[in-house]
Amino acid sequence: MIEFYFWPTPNCRKISILLEELQLPFALHRIDIHSGQQKLPQFLEVNPNGRVPAIVDHEPAEGGKVVLAESGAILVYLAGKVEGWLPRKQSDLAEVLQWLFWQMSALGPMQGQASHFLNSASDPCTYARDRFKAEVARLYQVLEDRLATRQYLCRSFGLADIACFPWVSLSARGGIDLSKYPSVSRWMDALSARPAVGRGMVLT
Repeated sequence: MIEFYFWPTPNCRKISILLEELQLPFALHRIDIHSGQQKLPQFLEVNPNGRVPAIVDHEPAEGGKVVLAESGAILVYLAGKVEGWLPRKQSDLAEVLQWLFWQMSALGPMQGQASHFLNSASDPCTYARDRFKAEVARLYQVLEDRLATRQYLCRSFGLADIACFPWVSLSARGGIDLSKYPSVSRWMDALSARPAVGRGMVLT
């Protein structure tokens, strides 16, 4: 059984989608980040960084238990539990990791900042708002160019798609008009039609 520490954020939805795709049983622990539950001692024992998502796997292949945080690390770990989810060919695996890391280092952080300054900042800063909005638009063009000639980000549906999907589902909050990115829109429609993606996205 996997304990899954969750709040309905894009980074947590990556994990809920993958758990549904892999059909791995899990126990859900809701951590209300608005009330500060992620800073309580009992959760800090799971993730000292005080962030969700996090998991505790009580049945790892090597025995004992695995306690893990950071969404990218969790995705790779969980995919490794099911045969066929991580490419065996080194170059194919490197490609998946490239796009997974791109989401974690570029798309997620930049869109998160754009969303903050566009929607939540109590003292809006025009420079910050325009800077992050422009960078997010550039990143969506990278995504559009990548998907213009392929169905998925890599050879087949996998971790890179799962990592990006929850963020793209919130594109409007980052100042993005998705109709300007037809290949991204087509990709979103294809992923939205997957039952496991739907189940992972509605988890609350």
